[in-house]
Amino acid sequence: MARKLLIRDLTLRDGQQSAFATRMTQEQVDRVLPYYKEANFYAMEVWGGAVPDSVMRYLNENPWDRLEKIKAVVGNTSKLTALSRGRNLYGYAPYPDEIIDGFCKNSIDSGLGIMRIFDALNDVNNVKSTIRYVKQYGGIADCAVCYTIDPHFTLAERLKAGLKGTPLPKAVFTNDYFLQKAKEMEQLGADMISIKDMSGLIQPNRSAEMVKLFKKNLTIPVDFHTHCTPGYGLGSVLAAIINGVDIVDTVIWNFAGGPAAPAIELIYIFCQKLGIELDIDMEAVAKINRELFHIRKELDAFDAVKQFPKPFNPLTDQLPAEIDKAFDDAISAAKKSNEEALLQACHRIETYFNFPKPNELVKNAEIPGGMYTNMVAQLKQLNAMDILEDAMKLIPTVRLAAGLPPLVTPTSQIVGVQAVNCALDLKHGKEMYTNTSNQFVSLVKGEYGKTPVPISPEFRLKIAKVKEETPYDTSKHKTPDNPTLTEYGGVKLAETEKEVLLLDLFPSVASTYLTNQKKLRYESIPQPEEKPVEIKKEEQHPVTGKVLEAPMPGSIFKMLVKPGDHVQKGQDLLILEAMKMENNIMSEYSGTIKQWFVQEGTIVAAGAKLVEIEE
Repeated sequence: MARKLLIRDLTLRDGQQSAFATRMTQEQVDRVLPYYKEANFYAMEVWGGAVPDSVMRYLNENPWDRLEKIKAVVGNTSKLTALSRGRNLYGYAPYPDEIIDGFCKNSIDSGLGIMRIFDALNDVNNVKSTIRYVKQYGGIADCAVCYTIDPHFTLAERLKAGLKGTPLPKAVFTNDYFLQKAKEMEQLGADMISIKDMSGLIQPNRSAEMVKLFKKNLTIPVDFHTHCTPGYGLGSVLAAIINGVDIVDTVIWNFAGGPAAPAIELIYIFCQKLGIELDIDMEAVAKINRELFHIRKELDAFDAVKQFPKPFNPLTDQLPAEIDKAFDDAISAAKKSNEEALLQACHRIETYFNFPKPNELVKNAEIPGGMYTNMVAQLKQLNAMDILEDAMKLIPTVRLAAGLPPLVTPTSQIVGVQAVNCALDLKHGKEMYTNTSNQFVSLVKGEYGKTPVPISPEFRLKIAKVKEETPYDTSKHKTPDNPTLTEYGGVKLAETEKEVLLLDLFPSVASTYLTNQKKLRYESIPQPEEKPVEIKKEEQHPVTGKVLEAPMPGSIFKMLVKPGDHVQKGQDLLILEAMKMENNIMSEYSGTIKQWFVQEGTIVAAGAKLVEIEE
């Protein structure tokens, strides 16, 4: 009897998030769903990750609608999967159990079959509650260990970053480290374990070692997930398959490769040669792929690569002899653990089909491709692209100082933004860590959980003003305001449980989205004619005091003081959301707040006037 390999398709979530910044609209998703019903993938990753945030933030769409509409068409043909960041869910902060409970229940009610659960620190305590709630409501708990590697940097770089006297840890991220995490999650009730290599850094031989180790020591299925950015992806997936992995994650041709996972079409050819059975209708996959070609053209403005693979259908197109041989060479090399030959063969295949070449910058920096593109976007907004190299070099030292977290959302974003802040500090002649995001402070404080290596008490005192590790206190969670919108018929901003959950997780983004929805609904209802009311504009006074300007572009999340308040130098005045991080903006002067130039929700550029203070 032929061995079967299960496939989890990532195209509609991780695939489009990696390559097109999660900009697929509902209309574009709807166009491929009938073909997905025919394709018979074991699972389809369609939700979680950046989807709930992005569809509100950029597309003005309802995240719950996205999940429910996919379920309505696909039905039970494939299990729908979401990616959850453990206690961080789909956001950038830890949340109390009642919010995790609500999201798990409503996600499964809306059609979710599998919740892939990971923690950015590999802190198993942070996935306990999600496992419990997913299983309680009838879902499958897929628990992921986040693959990462130990940092490499010179002693000079460590001293420059202020780590003098901090001993470098011995190898932390060993195969035994990852296996122990997997065993702990299996004991908690995990239904499957995923090796989650979000950076694409796992090399084929390491992939083979870990899959063999997991299969030998676990009693539940093992899934393998990686990306192609540094050039290891295809070879590492093949090595995982040959060494007995149960499930692999793939993306359909026109969205595959580069920052995304390998193409299902290439894995299909390997499986045909290996005699491994895939219960997938490849004709339906070809139909999806034809539609994806047009959708990718529509997403050109967000295309991270702008390089289409050569058209190919494994059912109808014949491989040239030299490329067919490359597939055979790859299989032979993988079976012999000849990593160099395996990668050479895979690169010949990818080059022939015009998939992106390995990204040497990301490969050498040993960071996720998405983390790199986020840093580039941030520096462009700041008009500070000249410090990109400095910021990249600071990543290992910032990461070590913060306890060596794996670089996966949200820690990749937190560390990346902090590396940029430190590079800006040095550029302006300031000490590193002069500017820190609230999330970096929380990470160092201990609110995200236990880091792989302990954080120096002195560094914690410097950043978080406490020496001892301080876990997240669920009693301090503040539910965002849910005002009545009198101007739109007197309805609540969040009217349903699902809307309240969105507001809890994404206060700024959901507030804007829900307000727009209530406004559109109100304006669509014929209203009795009213006499126009003259709205008196708030008077702006001539500027006579000191003006505080925005240090970076972003949106005003919360104003902490009002006109007439007396403030001290160093006191927090407002919270600015930038690159999904919250930054407390402090007063540079002591005095009285005279006037604000912005409101909550205002989007500002770097250098925009924020507030006037009279000394």
